[in-house]
Amino acid sequence: MDWMLKDLADSVPQTRHVIVLSADGLKMAQYSTETDTADRLAAACAGLQSLAAAVAAELPHGSGRMRMLVIELDGGFFYLMAAGAGAYLAVLADEGVDAGLMGQRMRDLVLRIGEHLNSPPRHQQPTA
Repeated sequence: MDWMLKDLADSVPQTRHVIVLSADGLKMAQYSTETDTADRLAAACAGLQSLAAAVAAELPHGSGRMRMLVIELDGGFFYLMAAGAGAYLAVLADEGVDAGLMGQRMRDLVLRIGEHLNSPPRHQQPTA
């Protein structure tokens, strides 16, 4: 999956970090990101997707699921997109990034590898 994440980062100038994470905040893949940074971003993303889902649940005709979250920050943008059952694609980019191109490339990536990004719920193992 690394080469696909690299393709996203290379195709959108000013992309800084690309990670794939599970809904519970565990990093599944990363590109152009140190391990500690990727782990911190994955943990933060778990909280953000949970908050977004809580807000989405208030829409009477929606499914209650978060599809994409964009946050404009001093110095850049943060993108979080649902990428399969229990998986998310997160990108941190500098402020000069082309927001439309980023959204398009993220959607393309999710469509190409969505079946590989599923993170099934964890189940407790029965104790013997």
